Amino acid sequence: MTARLAAPSVGSGTIRRFMVRVEDGTGMSADGAAREVYDILADPRSWTADGTDGFQLVSAGSRDFVVVIATPATVDRICGAAGLQTRGEVNCAVGSRVVVNLKRWNTGSPNFSGPLQDYRALIINHEVGHRIGHGHEGCPGPGKPAPAMMQQIHGLDGCAPNAWPYDAQGTYLGGPSVP
Repeated sequence: MTARLAAPSVGSGTIRRFMVRVEDGTGMSADGAAREVYDILADPRSWTADGTDGFQLVSAGSRDFVVVIATPATVDRICGAAGLQTRGEVNCAVGSRVVVNLKRWNTGSPNFSGPLQDYRALIINHEVGHRIGHGHEGCPGPGKPAPAMMQQIHGLDGCAPNAWPYDAQGTYLGGPSVP
């Protein structure tokens, strides 16, 4: 089901229009999910902090990407068609889709000790980060915030869990590039 919710653009620079869809039968509200995704991307610690990226939630018409929240089996099928092995556990960004695993959306990750809402922010920031051209990053050092582009579901390598690309002062929380 496609969310009917639309919202004004946030950020500046390149404004990317996005929709939110939720797999039928999950019991999840598409409009509720859209509001949450929009709020994450509108947060000043998200990708809009760089001054070059912006987002607009749309319910129809042209869009740059679609956030799809789906069951693990559907995620495996969509991501697997692009050669990515999600094994019922992780999310992916494929083509114009940010594919979110419903299991992770609802339960978080055993490797992320923060609140579920923060883990949802990490999922969106990480996969949307791929959509706007960011690659994976590693831990910048013990005790430092893990980059949003780090695959935190695989472990933190000494970093502290973190959901956001930027801190509250607008400093990028990056790490070394990982192939």
